[in-house]
Amino acid sequence: MHRRTLLRSTAALSAALGLTAAEAGLSSPSYAAEEAVADKAQLSERTRIGRTLRRQAAERDYPTTLPDHPVNGDESSLPGRIGNYSKGLPHNDIGEVDVPAYALMLKALTSGNPADFDAIPMAGERKQLGPQGGLAYDLAGPDYAKLVVPPAPRVNSAHAAAEMAELYWLALLRDVRFTDFEDSALAAAAAADLSTYSDSRMPKQDGKVTPHSLFRGNTPADLTGPFVSQFLLQTVQYGTLRVPQLHDTVQPGVDYGTEFGEWLALQRGAARATQRDFVRTRYVQTPRDMAHYTHFDVLYQAYLNAALIMLALPQAKAQDPGNPYLASKNQMGFPTFGTPHLVSLLAEVAVRAIKHTEYQQFYVHRRLRPEAFGGRIEVHLRRNPGRYEGLLPEEILKSEALDRTLAKHGSYLLPQSFPEGSPMSPSYQSGHGTVAGACTTVLKAWFNESYVLTDPVVPSADGTSLVPYTGADKDSLTIGGELNKLAANIGSGRASAGVHYRSDNTEAFRLGETIALEVMRAQKPLFNEGGSLSFTRFDGTPVTI
Repeated sequence: MHRRTLLRSTAALSAALGLTAAEAGLSSPSYAAEEAVADKAQLSERTRIGRTLRRQAAERDYPTTLPDHPVNGDESSLPGRIGNYSKGLPHNDIGEVDVPAYALMLKALTSGNPADFDAIPMAGERKQLGPQGGLAYDLAGPDYAKLVVPPAPRVNSAHAAAEMAELYWLALLRDVRFTDFEDSALAAAAAADLSTYSDSRMPKQDGKVTPHSLFRGNTPADLTGPFVSQFLLQTVQYGTLRVPQLHDTVQPGVDYGTEFGEWLALQRGAARATQRDFVRTRYVQTPRDMAHYTHFDVLYQAYLNAALIMLALPQAKAQDPGNPYLASKNQMGFPTFGTPHLVSLLAEVAVRAIKHTEYQQFYVHRRLRPEAFGGRIEVHLRRNPGRYEGLLPEEILKSEALDRTLAKHGSYLLPQSFPEGSPMSPSYQSGHGTVAGACTTVLKAWFNESYVLTDPVVPSADGTSLVPYTGADKDSLTIGGELNKLAANIGSGRASAGVHYRSDNTEAFRLGETIALEVMRAQKPLFNEGGSLSFTRFDGTPVTI
């Protein structure tokens, strides 16, 4: 279906522009004709090389055969589309989507016709978030249909149960400081419960989730040092501005979507505004702070800040030793292997990551958001007991986190950090996570991952200043480790908000990593310099470009 959608979109765009198939690049004879013209005109060597590089990029990024994109089967096997994203469409009084309305959304996603997108029904004020972005083309980087993301966990799987339990515990711990986790009875209860799930993918120590490993990322470095990456804490030298990373705040203890009428309004696309406190600013120190940061950050903001922090470090030691200009006696990098190259590359991979995300979210997986999953649990256990018998995983229905949530909020609904709940797009995989994977990969390639960051810090008790981190591993915080942690922090921010599952992020990190790797590999032949860039993938595999 997805290949057919892309071909239809191409044909429609070509017709709108008045192009023939050959002119649009849809038939191979156009390449032969162009070669003949080039030979006849005796083009310059530079022109020949430039055209060859662009053709090679087209062949690499738009392969002749596109791969299949496997899905988890929830859409075809569960009744009433209860296992899939439907936010903003009409819903009945227990939060199940109007099936004909869902069919109209599928029609638009299948046809690629802009008029069909305009015909998708809206039940509230909020609009769908960029679904046509997944049909766009790009002149650099791999095509969106080229890269495959594994199927999302099924709604009734043990994997999904563990992920939902983690989100309920995150909501319960939103206002506990990360630096207090190891002394918190609530964090200890969360760790003990999360250790019992049969298909948990959370980081563990000696086979168990611990207060120290709670909600952290899955690379070894994520367990080293403070929870929050140094790149979210250190002061940023932004040109002539010296910017402390103090953030506006939101009211602690205030969660949303825990009353069924309000939850139902959110599923129908009700708009809500966040009340931000611009006076009582502080450093990120709680899961709620992390969620708030990811609510309003500007795409690649965290990674630009990290780049600026690292550019202020000693160049010869902190940058990747393969940078060809580090050994030059009379030159320095600028448009290639210099600061303009780095910061523009971050933006390039970030926007491509978002386009890939929209393709995966809307055109492949259509995974329901966690808030909708929480609604299914509430309906099954309280509103319409037994309605989803056999369709929800037993492990989550028996979770201690559910009992605590009911006692605190009066429902089994997953408490949301954002008044409007999740974004208006499917859950899998996370846009923030894909951008994180892409941008941190660029930074790991650009800088020396083994360089140790000295004088690490954590927020003070009130969060308004920074104090030295004095843990036994304070001398083990490296650029590579803290960049992996930065990606994990951004992912945990989305999970802390209740809008993404862990696997939305872990799979997104890998997708973003591949996008950045392909973009950097494509750029390498374009430059006159030699040299190389190297980095370590999230799975520990070393790569040299």
